[in-house]
Amino acid sequence: MIPAAPLALQPSPPPTLQPPRWQQQWRDALRDPRALLALLGLDAQAAGISDAAAAQFPLRVPQAFVARMRRGDLHDPLLRQVLPLDDEMRLVPGFGLDAVGDGAAKIADGVIQKYRGRTLLIATGSCAVHCRYCFRRHFPYAEETAARDGWRDAVAAIAADPGIDEVLLSGGDPLSLATGKLAELTDALAAIGHVKRLRIHSRLPIVLPERVDAPLLAWLRSLPWPVAFVVHANHANEFDGAVDAAMRALRKAGAQLLNQAVLLRGVNDSVDALAALSERSFAAGVLPYYLHQLDRVAGVAHFEVDDASARALHTELAARLSGYLVPRLVREIPGDTGKRPL
Repeated sequence: MIPAAPLALQPSPPPTLQPPRWQQQWRDALRDPRALLALLGLDAQAAGISDAAAAQFPLRVPQAFVARMRRGDLHDPLLRQVLPLDDEMRLVPGFGLDAVGDGAAKIADGVIQKYRGRTLLIATGSCAVHCRYCFRRHFPYAEETAARDGWRDAVAAIAADPGIDEVLLSGGDPLSLATGKLAELTDALAAIGHVKRLRIHSRLPIVLPERVDAPLLAWLRSLPWPVAFVVHANHANEFDGAVDAAMRALRKAGAQLLNQAVLLRGVNDSVDALAALSERSFAAGVLPYYLHQLDRVAGVAHFEVDDASARALHTELAARLSGYLVPRLVREIPGDTGKRPL
């Protein structure tokens, strides 16, 4: 009997480096308003979508967020936050390009200082979702991001002012950046003795919870300061099991979770909606923090709730909920020393 020849061993193919799952979901985001409406079983003509508005500020929404929208409901509160409408093209007096005075408060490229002791970094212009009410929808991100020179100017501006003890990461959305890029910044900030706190403002854990991955959590655990993590949810329906899991992971990594919502007509301008948001966010481990009146940037007037109605809603909310569930009703006014309570 002739023995069988041994099988020749084939070399293993080199391992393929797969991008993080959240980055793939980022790339798969919907960008076509008509495709979004078709996915939800809605008629584009009846929706009043605007190609001009979409050209000015393109639609972008992760499919994970779309999955939480109600099919067949043109008034779904999540859909209303992302769908470009004809209303955006109306010119309304009092609504301008820089509603909150970012330009006047610039101290370096992508570095804004409005309030004592705090400095805000425009980390990037990228976002996972384009919210139609965004107060920075006209911001000149091409010239004004703190990360573009390796954070040098931003870190130098912070180091030069010993009165700065809190650094805020904003954007765009800072978690749009790779975790390694964020670590470059915090490694540099760690050498500045007067920095005592880090605050992160991000909507990604809400709209794309897969962003809260192992590298991000390891980075958070490595930071030498307390971290306040401000998520941005406007409606209770934005929470689901995946978001809850992301919130648990962030808390376990040591972050204090706060929610900052915007009062939006047709989205959350009822006491029932606001109460549900507070209760649902708290159930996920997120403390209600601010309820913002709309920043009056061009293209968002159709979302505005007048101050009298806002105060009435807030009063009714305070009568319904425990005090720790009632966010502060505030407005940002350029030149003020802090957010102004209404």
